[in-house]
Amino acid sequence: MAVTLHADVLKFAIREQVSVVTELDDIDTLARNYRPRLLRFVMASVRDEDLADTIVQDALLKAYRNRAGFRGDCSLNTWLTGIAVNLIRDHARTQKFKFWKKAGASSVDASEMANHLRSSGSSPEGTLLAREQALQVHQAMEELSPNQRTVFLLRFIEEMDLAEIAEVMDMPVNTVKTHLHRAVKSVRARVGGQRV
Repeated sequence: MAVTLHADVLKFAIREQVSVVTELDDIDTLARNYRPRLLRFVMASVRDEDLADTIVQDALLKAYRNRAGFRGDCSLNTWLTGIAVNLIRDHARTQKFKFWKKAGASSVDASEMANHLRSSGSSPEGTLLAREQALQVHQAMEELSPNQRTVFLLRFIEEMDLAEIAEVMDMPVNTVKTHLHRAVKSVRARVGGQRV
């Protein structure tokens, strides 16, 4: 019985690895399956549509070119998000600008963020309330450190678990927990103690 179970687990692992390798070998499939999620995360991080599109394109191309280096230690989504996070960091360093200090035309539209928050109903009042709350959360996130902001976005927008975030951010899980705790505390204080 144990041998059969072990063989089944091994077959499943091999099928999963073949599936991932197949996705990595076809850049069109890779882009179709992962671009929307990556773009949403990068756009929320850099708040510039053209820059976000460029970073996502670079992340997918980098993943495709380095597909032989994918060991399968984490999910493909986690690996791709890690590449995107590193490209965002690299861009911030080379451009010598403060992360998330841009305002005006390049900022994320509060109505788009409202789509990610629970609204209290589909009424116009509920929609307006959700948009106002999204704007408050957006403004509160501007006060977070880059690490706190990234952890916050990965947890609540991308719905990653702490272990995945630790892998993406290349930091211990306890450090991720600390950044997340401080980010949530800060956002709640700025939003007025409302549930985020």
